[in-house]
Amino acid sequence: MDTAVLRAGGRRRLLEAMGRFRLKTGLLSALTAVRVGAMLLTPVMLAAAIDAVRVQDGVAAAAARLAGVLAVAALADTLEDVLGAYCGGDIAAWLRHRLLGRVLLLGPQGQRRFPTGDVLARLTESSSAPAAFPVLLLSAAAALVTAVGAVTALALIDWWLAVAFAAGVPPFVVALRVFVVQATEPFARYQRCQAAIVTRLLDARQGIRTIRASGTADAEVRRILRPLPELRRAGHETWAVQGRVSRRLALLAPAVQVLVVGVAGLRLSTGDITTGQLVASASYVAMAVASASLFDTVVALLNCQVGAGRVDEILTADPAVRPPARPVPLPDGPGRLRLRRVTVRAGDRTVLDGLDLEVPPGAAVAVAGASGAGKSVLVSTIGRLIDPDEGVVEIDGVPVSAVPLPDLRRAVAYAFERPALLGATVHDTIAYARPDATRADVQRAARTAAADGFIRALPDGYDTPLGDAPMSGGELQRLGLARAALTRARIVVLDDATSSLDTATEAKVTRALEEILDGRTSLVVARRPATAARADLVAWLDAGRLRALAPHAELWPDADYRAVFAAEPAAEPAAGPSAGAATGPAAP
Repeated sequence: MDTAVLRAGGRRRLLEAMGRFRLKTGLLSALTAVRVGAMLLTPVMLAAAIDAVRVQDGVAAAAARLAGVLAVAALADTLEDVLGAYCGGDIAAWLRHRLLGRVLLLGPQGQRRFPTGDVLARLTESSSAPAAFPVLLLSAAAALVTAVGAVTALALIDWWLAVAFAAGVPPFVVALRVFVVQATEPFARYQRCQAAIVTRLLDARQGIRTIRASGTADAEVRRILRPLPELRRAGHETWAVQGRVSRRLALLAPAVQVLVVGVAGLRLSTGDITTGQLVASASYVAMAVASASLFDTVVALLNCQVGAGRVDEILTADPAVRPPARPVPLPDGPGRLRLRRVTVRAGDRTVLDGLDLEVPPGAAVAVAGASGAGKSVLVSTIGRLIDPDEGVVEIDGVPVSAVPLPDLRRAVAYAFERPALLGATVHDTIAYARPDATRADVQRAARTAAADGFIRALPDGYDTPLGDAPMSGGELQRLGLARAALTRARIVVLDDATSSLDTATEAKVTRALEEILDGRTSLVVARRPATAARADLVAWLDAGRLRALAPHAELWPDADYRAVFAAEPAAEPAAGPSAGAATGPAAP
């Protein structure tokens, strides 16, 4: 990502955060102002106390004023630290909530663009860095105000002191500017390399069985750590720039301090300032020179900016689907589904090419086709898991792009090949789409999906934590089917949702599904002839287009159609009104 864009995006998010928590940042600013004011008054009070001691007049009052100013500075500093911590925590939480919400909106395309490890790095490190932004920004502002105030006080004591200090300002500003320009890109590269290592590590963890079975652990370690040299180079570049600037500032600060104190000594010798003013000028120049420590704050602010920029990169990414600009309520209906000239592209490849399909209400349609024909993509457009690049998908005459997303999610239910276990317990994961469901509702759905038996065998039944409930692929699929059975959706989509079931269980689930799908429109991604044979119609996809829409028995004589299932054991087309009329080769 271009560093200028990264910095601009980071600044935008940081300022947005400051605006969102304006009350706390306002109080923080007030406390900082009180602390800075007390610090600037301290040398004045100290000078007055020294002069009072020298002339033995008003010592008690001068000491009391000095103690009061020091107490106010200490109290403001303590409150500033406490409020800064709360404000930083609020900003980090707000950024993480926004980041999580956006990641979910990005859909499968976002998962390809931002891998899991990269998102995890942005969610933890990148979003936590901006938490210190208000405190750091106010610290930088306080340092600048303190420096300006100290220089002003020097000028009020003797203008030659201010002139001496001003000689060191231009080199200081140039050094900070050089650091920001030169360090941003390697800083961002360092974080990207960290994210790449995390992503590779998570990938390896998911494929740990394959790695162990293949005996490729050493090769995998090398793959995971491959970004390490680039990480090292980026770190060295950042630290080299930081080191050069630090050395220059380390030499500049004491040189300016010696120069100002030397001038003050000369002015004292000529009687132009008093002893107390000499002590005050030494204190003020120390305050002003301390602004050289602003460099550390600039380093931390740069980290905040880069982190916020990486968060902004996700927050500004285009979501997979956008809420409709003018929502149209989805009327009650039987679940008539229609796709008109639907085209979906993945990069340079056209997955669906001007596809037209009309599914009668209540019909069970199997979607079949060779690998890459667009089966899963087609069913994903129905519930707006993805939006087509061209064309319209309608449910009961209403374009799904105009239906409010919550209404659409209730109208279309999905069951996938590898359903995600979401929630704390088994009950929660079945009731995920219907959190108001009762235990009786969940048990009924589980019985329908032939899942009740193995659930009851778990340590705590339906209340078993998901982490304590190891499941086979078939058991996972039955949980996904139970989740779909629990919904009141008018359209049910099964994306290879029974592929991991053994024959006996599939037979039981199939009988149950007939009950679930009765009166509902359903689409089933079919990779086996038996699945296609149970459907009323088969939508046969070929190269992203609808080649035929007909019963399985009518299509089976076509050699090209049979080739679609060649990789799977075929089954005799189910008997039915049209089965006996089928001609041509029988299914083996």
